[in-house]
Amino acid sequence: MILNLAVALGIGLLVGVERERRKGEGPSRSFAGLRTFAIASLAGGVSFMAGGILLLATATAGVAILTAAAYRLTRGDDPGLTTEVALILTVILGGLSMKQPAVAGGLAVTVAVLLAARSPLHRFVRSVLTEEELQDGLIFAGATLVVLPLLPDRSFGPFGALNPYTIWILVILIMAISAAGYIAIRTVGARYGLPIAGFASGFISSAATIGAMATRAVRTSAVLEAAVAGAVLSTVATIVQMAIVLAATSLPTLRNLSIPLVCAGVAAVAYGTVFTIWALQQKTEYEQEGGRAFGLTTALAFALTLAGILVASAALREWFGETGVILATALAGFVDTHAAAISAASLVATGKLHATDATVPILAGLTTNTISKIFFAASGGRSFALRVIPGLIIVVLAAWLGALCILA
Repeated sequence: MILNLAVALGIGLLVGVERERRKGEGPSRSFAGLRTFAIASLAGGVSFMAGGILLLATATAGVAILTAAAYRLTRGDDPGLTTEVALILTVILGGLSMKQPAVAGGLAVTVAVLLAARSPLHRFVRSVLTEEELQDGLIFAGATLVVLPLLPDRSFGPFGALNPYTIWILVILIMAISAAGYIAIRTVGARYGLPIAGFASGFISSAATIGAMATRAVRTSAVLEAAVAGAVLSTVATIVQMAIVLAATSLPTLRNLSIPLVCAGVAAVAYGTVFTIWALQQKTEYEQEGGRAFGLTTALAFALTLAGILVASAALREWFGETGVILATALAGFVDTHAAAISAASLVATGKLHATDATVPILAGLTTNTISKIFFAASGGRSFALRVIPGLIIVVLAAWLGALCILA
């Protein structure tokens, strides 16, 4: 119990130190500082030790009443309740430290960090975060915390190919990866230029990134090398993203495709690095414009596409065996290589396809997706296309060569 009381005291001192620095001076100063928080936390610990949860609740209620009275007497122009709420929470954490000191200590550190980060957090919300980004955050939270728990985790539908829970997890994963890419673009800004921005936005859509880079190369010939680097490095993002979604869907499939994915990734990195170095030597800059972290319509379209591919893959496999799976994933690859890969990996996860049999269908989808990227690259003019298209071909050939090593 002595150790637990020491943790309770440490919690009060930790939060109290931060509040003491913001307490202020004179008549307008805050009512709670270092000593108040330390005593409040000890009060929570002692009350729980002496009388259990009931006495802790009584002590917490007493501190809450005193806090409300002090707030009424000392509040000025600032109506904030941060210190008051933190004091009440400190009492509860002091009580929690008697039973789960590690959890209580971790929560205390979190509270102290949040309190100390007031200025950066306020500046981020008011000056950095846009209205569209806030909406995307709320959409992602709703998709994760509201929709996902309501979905059934079982297979149904034609050929038993659909599992709403699994499909929605992958949709959330795509949204999270897209948001991560967007955040990277916002963070990088003009400092690193088009190559890093192209890699980051490749998590959103490599084909769309190549199209955007092609448009920029046509509009401004001075950024040709940087645009090429961004276009090729977006393919690296495709490989990384495929590895992530395969890991989330079927680890045996990922293990069988590890060599092809590594070969394709190394080829993409090597090819993109050449143009990245060239672009950095020219000090070409890139200005990131605000936008959406991800598109809800795109995410829902991905879910519908994936559902259709799963049903089609299951049907074609039922009717034509492995040849049907290859055909389905190859056709799906023209639209999205990840959806094609997930459909094949899902069949492996449900025991309807062997992991080794998923290699060729997934690489077929990667190949047809590369054809779509070549089409976008051709729109960037002769100079852009002659630089990007060989890199795309090298990447897909490297994947197939890696597959030959494991299939031979």
